[in-house]
Amino acid sequence: MSRVYNFSAGPSILPESVLKKAAAEMLDYEGCGQSVMEMSHRSKQFDKIIKDCEALLREIMNIPDNYKVLLLQGGCSSQFTMVPMNLMTKNGKADYVITGQWAKKAYQEAKRYGEVNVVASSEDKTFSYIPKLDKSTFTPDADYFYICMNNTIYGTVYHELPDTGDVPLVADISSCLMSEPIDVSKFGCLIAGAQKNLAPAGLTIVIIREDLIGNAMDITPTMFNYETHAKADSLYNTPPCYTIYIAKLVLEWIKNEIGGLDKMKELNEKKAKLLYNFLDSSKMFKGTVVPEDRSLMNVPFVTGDKDLDAKFVAEAAAAGFVNLKGHRSVGGMRASIYNAMPYEGVEKLVEFMKKFEAENA
Repeated sequence: MSRVYNFSAGPSILPESVLKKAAAEMLDYEGCGQSVMEMSHRSKQFDKIIKDCEALLREIMNIPDNYKVLLLQGGCSSQFTMVPMNLMTKNGKADYVITGQWAKKAYQEAKRYGEVNVVASSEDKTFSYIPKLDKSTFTPDADYFYICMNNTIYGTVYHELPDTGDVPLVADISSCLMSEPIDVSKFGCLIAGAQKNLAPAGLTIVIIREDLIGNAMDITPTMFNYETHAKADSLYNTPPCYTIYIAKLVLEWIKNEIGGLDKMKELNEKKAKLLYNFLDSSKMFKGTVVPEDRSLMNVPFVTGDKDLDAKFVAEAAAAGFVNLKGHRSVGGMRASIYNAMPYEGVEKLVEFMKKFEAENA
């Protein structure tokens, strides 16, 4: 069977060359006679894998030396609790902008541990835009300011960061991680589930400024304390070893085959432009996000007819375009065109959409 074009929002498509390399090394990793899946996380082979993974992350993202990189488990949903437990500890206050389901869940967790101010929300229009912010509504003595940078379900992204002054900016970058350059120095902490754009499910990446570590609440469980993992170089307990190995291979692909994040952004913009241009010209399909806030990674669209949406998803799947059904809160369709989705995949999807529109006009 030939491979399909996988538009899943996560776990999502991985580069074919990475999958082939992993397959070739499945039984015997670099002559050690064992799979990465079965080697000890304390072995010299895995020690090199995890150190290489972190070094590549630092190099490709240009992470400053005063930031720790933590390779953890628990998904980004665990970070919704870890962030306030570790950071909302000086004044017990934080600001949140609600731009989707994940930001809302993060807010709901945070308010269990302190005073949380909702600065703005786009829920009034099904999170189809990034709200404009009024600095007068910010909490001056907040311990941090939280945003979800790219909203996977709704297809919106921040093109301009909030100016939070001395208040550390915290961002969930799960679905835009490695898609384009990001100035890490503008953030106090970045969190990301790797399964959308970097690796299989199981790895959570935290990039945190060193001065924000070591102030956790007394009630913080050992495993939820950033200091625990920073001191142990992400090896306090058994990490998600195989997922870290795949992440390393993907990072090598970005560096050596793509040419870094500037080139990655260029390729992603090309793919997104092709799909958005079609949606803007189509008489049947339309995007659900205001143009100025559109994501490069997640593109939701609808026909306006639920039955027609369902027919499109079914026929697309039969033609080899899978996981296009939109999230239940939005409906319609969603094409997640992450790094590993080739331009050809988007090109063929647009061709199929044109054909479907002609046949169902």
